Amino acid sequence: MQDLLARLTSGEPRALARAISVVEEGAADADALLSTVFPKTGRAMVLGVTGSPGAGKSSLVDRLIHHYRRAERRVGVVAIDPSSAYSGGAILGDRIRMQEHASDDGVFIRSMATRGHLGGLAKTTSDVVDLMDAAGYDPILIETVGVGQDEIDVVRAADIVVVLLVPGMGDDIQAIKAGILEIADLFVVNKSDRPGADRLIADLDFVLGLVHGIPGEKPQILKTVAIRDEGVVEMRDAIDTLYEGRIDRRRERRRERAKSRFHAILAERLTARVLHDALGEGEESSIIDAIADRKTDPYRAVERILASVKVTS
Repeated sequence: MQDLLARLTSGEPRALARAISVVEEGAADADALLSTVFPKTGRAMVLGVTGSPGAGKSSLVDRLIHHYRRAERRVGVVAIDPSSAYSGGAILGDRIRMQEHASDDGVFIRSMATRGHLGGLAKTTSDVVDLMDAAGYDPILIETVGVGQDEIDVVRAADIVVVLLVPGMGDDIQAIKAGILEIADLFVVNKSDRPGADRLIADLDFVLGLVHGIPGEKPQILKTVAIRDEGVVEMRDAIDTLYEGRIDRRRERRRERAKSRFHAILAERLTARVLHDALGEGEESSIIDAIADRKTDPYRAVERILASVKVTS
């Protein structure tokens, strides 16, 4: 593993690809790998790009890559795709749209499948971001799967969250009612050459005024036409300004991310340990059958199991 770590931290793309595979597959040395690289992380700007399907996320990310590369920055991309119903793998639509950068050693794109994980991200997204960070990629762009209102996990993985909206797709109503409204640091109305763009911006600005009552807290709204590269430079500059100007907020968000990640790992490991230590072969299936048949309830079933478990150091 030491050879892999050395090559990874030197920025070798092949080593990064191998390290990501180790983590995604849950290999025996995945924890040791992540623990070792963790002190070398926290240096990259992590940008989340989210929005409804068809909002043009991939096209916009492609243009952002282009402009960050012109500034000679190494760019990492985590593109979350829906899972294939047959193989469970990523459909890879995002990578197809970013073919221009496929041969660029300064760009590393990893497509990941959600594999049933809700919230718009894959389960190991934060781990993959850490590996890219340790390999020297900065910024790191996370393009979420585009699931809609419940797509809020990105705020737990990114320093800056950009929400894309599109006129003529019902996004004005979506923005008003969605919980995603509250996680955005920047709103981008993409495909703004379409009819209804100005109306969407006006409606969004009105709603944001109600949600963010303190002056200076209301997120900025920008217009882009990604396929023509219009407004993308201005968007990149706004992102960089937000990142550099919100040090305290960025620190607090990273602390919340650390807390969320710690709790998630703890819950996962404790559940696995309890199921392994407290239940004999076939016992879990019997409990599930009893709950399904209403012979017991899930609350009492869990309490009985916890009462038989001792947590030791």
